[in-house]
Amino acid sequence: MQTKYKFIVACTFAFVSLVSWADSPVNKVPPLPAYKAECSACHVAYPVGMLPAPAWKNIMGGLQKHYGTDASLDAATVLQIGKWLEAHAGTYKRVSEVPPENRITQSAWFIRKHDEVSPSVFKRASVGGAGNCAACHSAAADGNFSERQIRIPK
Repeated sequence: MQTKYKFIVACTFAFVSLVSWADSPVNKVPPLPAYKAECSACHVAYPVGMLPAPAWKNIMGGLQKHYGTDASLDAATVLQIGKWLEAHAGTYKRVSEVPPENRITQSAWFIRKHDEVSPSVFKRASVGGAGNCAACHSAAADGNFSERQIRIPK
């Protein structure tokens, strides 16, 4: 009887762990304060694991033309953020390829995860484009993109 009880407890723990893992933030690496301050001034400071190191390197090397905006930073800040991004970048299969234009929204996994979302939804003024994660993902600023917390604005 004791063995059966231990087995049930172990299975319950494993199930709870899997459920917690499935809804956990995309990246558990806490954001570098300089990264969060600089990047979230204009958009969500995307979790570092959403792109591979080469994409982050490309982005940091082109801040003067950052998707139509001059996001230039001083050399010391670029170096600090760049090293952190490359050290903690995504390395798993989902983000192994650099997406077109280094855009998370053009990565294969992003397109696959949003395939049920009509392109017209991203064009809504209340959404503001595919890169505005926080419009639909209420906990995006915390790196949590759980499907349970999606609220698509009208």
